[in-house]
Amino acid sequence: MVSAHWDTAAPVLTGAAKPETIHDFYGFPEPLYRLRYPAPGSPALAERARAMLAGEGFRAEVDANRGLDHGVWSILLHMFPEADIPVVQLALQTRSGPRHHYRMGQALAALAAEQVLLIGSGQMTHNLREWNRNGNGAPAPYVLEFQAWVHERIMARDHEALIDYAHKAMHASRAHPSDEHFLPLIFSLGTAGKAALPQRTYDAVEGSVLAMDVYTFTPA
Repeated sequence: MVSAHWDTAAPVLTGAAKPETIHDFYGFPEPLYRLRYPAPGSPALAERARAMLAGEGFRAEVDANRGLDHGVWSILLHMFPEADIPVVQLALQTRSGPRHHYRMGQALAALAAEQVLLIGSGQMTHNLREWNRNGNGAPAPYVLEFQAWVHERIMARDHEALIDYAHKAMHASRAHPSDEHFLPLIFSLGTAGKAALPQRTYDAVEGSVLAMDVYTFTPA
């Protein structure tokens, strides 16, 4: 799983057998900081993924101490509430750009055939400067237009346009003032490949500007 909340200079994977729950957010209600997601890690899977990345030219490492940040556990506690499935997190390298993350996804795509679920955890739009935290309100028009453009490109399997979204999509810089919340989607496209069947399984906008789309990619 990749999350928008772990950024490193080169690819790093969590290799702890019992990764801790990281509360890497500030100013939220106190009960959130009591949440724990005690899923086991998988040092063996982390090492296998590291080797696969290295085989494609990535200088990947394993960190035996890093835990799981909220971009991972806040999603998985709803998907797998028993926390009984091993989890390995892979860091982003935002300075390396979208194509780098597409290639990382391609490098790990074969894991899907080994019953490894590959997940990108980001956000369809993420401009916190415009977030209406105290209420929903109507979705901002630019958010809906960006959502629609991405949906059309995903369904058309136009991965090249999505990789170059910063130049091709309307309102790209407003929807994503920085790349980190869009890169997990690019990683997921790389893992899926163009032959996979895309499907949008959730579509909502929170606080007027935070689009929360969810896509699944089913192998052909």
